Amino acid sequence: MNQATGNTARPAGPFSDLLVVDLTHVLNGPFGTNILADLGARVIKVEQPGHGDDTRLLGPFVDGQSLYFSFVNRGKESIVLDLKAEADRTVFLNMVRQADVLAENYRPGTMEKLGFSYAELSKINPRLIYASSSGFGQTGPLASYPAYDTIVQGMSGILNGTGFPDGPPTRVGTSLSDLCGGIYLFSGIASAVYDRTRTGKGCHVDIAMFDATLAFMEHGFMSYVATGQAPERMGNRHPYMAPFDVFQARDRQLVLCCGNDALFQKLCHALNRPELLSDPRFSVNHERMENQTALKQEIEAVLQQQDTAHWLDVIHAAGVPVGPLLNIAEAAQLPQTAARNMLIEAGGLRMPGNPIKLSAYADPTMRPGAPQLDQHGAELRQEFAHTDALV
Repeated sequence: MNQATGNTARPAGPFSDLLVVDLTHVLNGPFGTNILADLGARVIKVEQPGHGDDTRLLGPFVDGQSLYFSFVNRGKESIVLDLKAEADRTVFLNMVRQADVLAENYRPGTMEKLGFSYAELSKINPRLIYASSSGFGQTGPLASYPAYDTIVQGMSGILNGTGFPDGPPTRVGTSLSDLCGGIYLFSGIASAVYDRTRTGKGCHVDIAMFDATLAFMEHGFMSYVATGQAPERMGNRHPYMAPFDVFQARDRQLVLCCGNDALFQKLCHALNRPELLSDPRFSVNHERMENQTALKQEIEAVLQQQDTAHWLDVIHAAGVPVGPLLNIAEAAQLPQTAARNMLIEAGGLRMPGNPIKLSAYADPTMRPGAPQLDQHGAELRQEFAHTDALV
């Protein structure tokens, strides 16, 4: 089947036999269903009348196409349906009868008001996997609380824990809570698909961005469980290992990580500072943790004598984990990025590739692009027009 902008065939993958009805919008839900599309699923994006998904109107734009929308909706089909109109409800319900998965990220209660709760839709398709993603999930006192990524970052502790000790709380530099929720949405759907092979029945997958972000807060939770208190902000340092930080060389910064005493020994020899090993402030990790400021000064005094390129070679040769501090433009241009096919083309636009590499399937450099609004509407209305035509 050829579909979506660019007329590139939908790729083969482990989910090639899945039909996904995708009611998700903006970032959280579409990110999760985009993984399914990348892995072969047929994903039909149901959009509201008017302008469709809100991100179609959000920049940045390239040749009139929203990258915000295109990055997480590639390879999908688009149909506009008014779920309050009888004719469109019929088309939608016929899709559901044949679907393997329905994904939605409306505020809890919205689908119930439309008459499309899991309880109702599972009556017409007991094998349906009904996946819901929202800010705080379908249960609990905050279930109906509206949420955007930054609200969840703020309430999960990650925003308060990000930044330097003498600076303000800082939002993580990407929509982390949206993306974490999308990853768990995909994981929940994949788990339910596997479970259905054993039970023959679908289920309701309930994902909360709040839960997903909390699950990524392992170090913060460690500190809370151990002390009963939230950890202080620590900038780029590691909470339990040293040296494990960003360091200044002569020309630019690099990232240096010593996860144990043996690596620190190798670093000291690479820097030609073996005397640091006998300094009681630095001899073992817990002492280095107590004296991180002094240790950083000692290390940077050596690093600033040479450019980063020199130290990357020397420290790497010593077997110590080290890397340059890059911006996104530099990261995109790395040979490693090209080797891993992590900058692809979809619908004429460059965008991140699929991190999931499976030996049984190709990882194409060109993928189908995101659809125009209602691009497949006429075909889909015809395909799902009649209940008795479905098998």
